[in-house]
Amino acid sequence: MPVFVIPFPAIDPVAIEIGPFALRWYALAYVAGIIFAWWYMLRLVANGALWGGSAPMTRRDVDDLILWATLGIVIGGRLGYVVIYNPLHFAAHPGEILQIWSGGMSFHGGFLGVVIAVLSFARSRGRPVSAMADIAAASTPVGLMLGRIANFVNGELWGRPTDVPWAMVFPHAGPEPRHPSQLYQAALEGFLLFLVLRLVTHRFGGLRRPWLATGVFLAGYGAARTIGELFRTPDAHIGFLWGGLTMGMVLSLPMILLGCVVIATALMRPPRPPATPAAQA
Repeated sequence: MPVFVIPFPAIDPVAIEIGPFALRWYALAYVAGIIFAWWYMLRLVANGALWGGSAPMTRRDVDDLILWATLGIVIGGRLGYVVIYNPLHFAAHPGEILQIWSGGMSFHGGFLGVVIAVLSFARSRGRPVSAMADIAAASTPVGLMLGRIANFVNGELWGRPTDVPWAMVFPHAGPEPRHPSQLYQAALEGFLLFLVLRLVTHRFGGLRRPWLATGVFLAGYGAARTIGELFRTPDAHIGFLWGGLTMGMVLSLPMILLGCVVIATALMRPPRPPATPAAQA
């Protein structure tokens, strides 16, 4: 047992409550992450120097893309959780599938939803899919960071038992001190990954090379998630898989491999040519 255990902060999961209306920090994290992504994508598109000329899309494209991506996050994230993490429960209680407010979102499902949304939107507008994907990838980590902080506030997805000095006893996880793994994941999947992508896009000309930022996001998130899973307790109804792996690790491995392939391919191809004025119409 550790000599000193940090008490879990008593933060009300409900940020605002007016009569029957209750707004939770988890929902606010999603809203704030989406607003930041919208703002940051607008800045990337407005900065022609990052593209070696004009961006191959307009501000209006970004305004519309964020709506498509939001639908992809919500629908994909919920369906991913239902299908991947708890299919038997929802098969027995199908009425709960739409109860997003009760919790249960999957990053990998939400990621797939965004992929479908970006592909569909780019093709409907005749814009380069790679450019849309790259700005979406560069803007996503901050939302992931906020989501993990919200997981911490909710006292959910806690870490494995430990005796480190900063261990915490989570309200619903028993008496054992545990890693605050939500904060580890916020730092790795959010803050650190955002800084890496910032360097790629602003210092190494990443937006001039189609798919490079996307590849870095895929590999970077997969690696960060895998590291975080080493400290996180697996979902109780799934537990550990073969060889001590968790579902999060299994789902992240293909992302790492695909990301490395995408990065290598992007670096071997010539940089993106500047967009013509017609592309900005």
